[in-house]
Amino acid sequence: MPVGDDATLTRILRETKTIAVVGASAKPWRDSNSIAEFLLLRGYDVIPVNPNYKEVLGRKCYPALQSVPGRIDLVDVFRNPEGVEEIVESAIEIKAKTIWLQLGVVHPRAAHKAEQAGLTVVMDRCIAIDYRRLMK
Repeated sequence: MPVGDDATLTRILRETKTIAVVGASAKPWRDSNSIAEFLLLRGYDVIPVNPNYKEVLGRKCYPALQSVPGRIDLVDVFRNPEGVEEIVESAIEIKAKTIWLQLGVVHPRAAHKAEQAGLTVVMDRCIAIDYRRLMK
């Protein structure tokens, strides 16, 4: 069952260092861009993941989670629900700790698969909203 309690969300936000933003966009009006920037400004190592860009927010953009060098703590998903299962499989493969499905991204079967593999799952929540609310 995806987490949503404040204590767990706070722990995730405190312990996470590296966040891969899947569906990152170079377009400043897109939520994935503004939230990636928000996370960068709060000290997270943000790694954009989108095969359509070489760079987002001045950072190298990777085509897939598997192509990112180093450890990823949290995978923040800005994609339509139909793309989530593939992203969950990639997150499991790279041994991410948490998968965070943004507002409007709901996929119970993929969430269950991630949980069975040991990932913490946050679903249908905005990481920036929860950060502002919990990390005062």
